[in-house]
Amino acid sequence: MKDWKQFFNDKKIRVIDHSDPHILKTAMASFAVDDALCESVGRTADTAACRFWVHDNTVVLGIIDSRLPAVDDAVTFLREKGMDVVVRNSGGLAVVLDQDVLNFSFIVPDLPEMGIHSGYELMTAFVQDMYADLTDKIEAFEVVGSYCPGDYDLSIGGKKFAGISQRRVKKGIAVQIYICVRGSGAKRAELVRDFYRKGRAIEDKRFAYPVVEPDTMRSLSELLDVELTVEDSMDRVVRLLGDVEYVDLAGDELTIFEKRMKQMVDRNQKVLK
Repeated sequence: MKDWKQFFNDKKIRVIDHSDPHILKTAMASFAVDDALCESVGRTADTAACRFWVHDNTVVLGIIDSRLPAVDDAVTFLREKGMDVVVRNSGGLAVVLDQDVLNFSFIVPDLPEMGIHSGYELMTAFVQDMYADLTDKIEAFEVVGSYCPGDYDLSIGGKKFAGISQRRVKKGIAVQIYICVRGSGAKRAELVRDFYRKGRAIEDKRFAYPVVEPDTMRSLSELLDVELTVEDSMDRVVRLLGDVEYVDLAGDELTIFEKRMKQMVDRNQKVLK
């Protein structure tokens, strides 16, 4: 699914702009919104959604992170650093969000052509085209030593600046990406490295937690030596998509969101005590 233009060509695309951190006060809400959109979009074959979201001073954990030997100490450490801590409902491991990290999701119907790798490939090709005027060096492969490593880490010269995840809910697929647009990628990585140290990850024999090496992480501004912004990146997304309509959640999507939000809150209360 590298031809994202062909995939979106026959679909009506709506944009949901939650890039103001004050709109959704916790990242839990963002994951609940994407689930609600998955259910809505999944009922169709010719619609898609693109949602922007930004959360300041937040560390999003994976389920496995919540099982660290000293997870309470690790979470306390993050909170003492002024970070909100959220456990997401999808796979992956710890990532850092702040006002210079753009998240956006493509929510698409689970069509026959959307195999397990298709969403990742679609997002990779889209981001390569987003910044094509600035670089043709964006690659997708696992950057060992980065936080939340995976086969579709996006990097330039071996330095990771973005990561992609995917969640499937009731015939809908949310392909989610975080892009470290500016700021210090290494400092974000240092925070995650110290989180795993506080959580005594090295002592855990059940799971292979990443050994984070801060030098593997950069922001896109650092890599390109260009002062980029979240707003500029959002503009790039919309320009590439072309004809879009701005429509926030409505109707039964709001009911689904409330249900999904309660599930997120209950999960986080249970896991983080």
